[in-house]
Amino acid sequence: MTAPGGQPSVRAKTAPDEQPSVRVETAPDGVALVTLDRPERHNAVDPATAGALAAVWRRFRSDDAVRAVVLTGAGRAAFCTGIDRSADVPQPSSPFSADDPLLGIGPKANDLWKPVVAAVEGMACGGAFYLLGECEFLVASEEATFFDPHTTYGMVSAYESVFMAQRMPYGEIARLSLMGTAERLGARRAYETGLVSELTPPGGAVAAARRAAAVLAAQPSGAVQGTVRALWASREAARAQAVAHAPQLIALGSLPPKEQAGLFAARSRDFRVR
Repeated sequence: MTAPGGQPSVRAKTAPDEQPSVRVETAPDGVALVTLDRPERHNAVDPATAGALAAVWRRFRSDDAVRAVVLTGAGRAAFCTGIDRSADVPQPSSPFSADDPLLGIGPKANDLWKPVVAAVEGMACGGAFYLLGECEFLVASEEATFFDPHTTYGMVSAYESVFMAQRMPYGEIARLSLMGTAERLGARRAYETGLVSELTPPGGAVAAARRAAAVLAAQPSGAVQGTVRALWASREAARAQAVAHAPQLIALGSLPPKEQAGLFAARSRDFRVR
């Protein structure tokens, strides 16, 4: 197998009964390519994929051969569309408890401080923001779009809004969060607002992200990880306080699941890209 840029790579091993929903390729230059590999579901995350992502990040903590990471989605239709609505996610009966399988899918949630660069092709929406919010920076194809469908389906966008509010000006994330499925943020506008650090031609996001990650991997790892940790510390306190309110806001403001499902079934396919 060959990684982008012609580097030999190794595919992550999976157990015989395990679905390879997360594909890992490593190269001698210290860059690992992590790919959400469910293109038939627009790389949506089900509980198995969430567990696989967490396991990958935690494995990288002790793998000194991996010094930087590129995160992407298989195919060009979508980077990730958040939680897989067809997946069964059991919830506690207590109104004071909720299980969110996406809270543990990011690198920082798993105590990984090696830099992660996101390569976005196609759609990135909803729960994808759990991942994008924990990457160091984003590279995107000119065809990429960003949107948050929560309000359209009667759900509070809490964690997603908090994570992305630290990457975007307030007015931009407010518009993105509140407009629901009626509007998508185009790659050019995302670049203008600072959400995206580099634009590429269609299909070029992974190669560009990998070039940047190779530079990061070539520098002393301790210095790079310490800088990532310092950058994260500058945002951590405000994020932690905001996230603490998220469960209550979701419980108070979201419609019951059956009503959400009805809105989802009746959704319009019309939207504008700005």
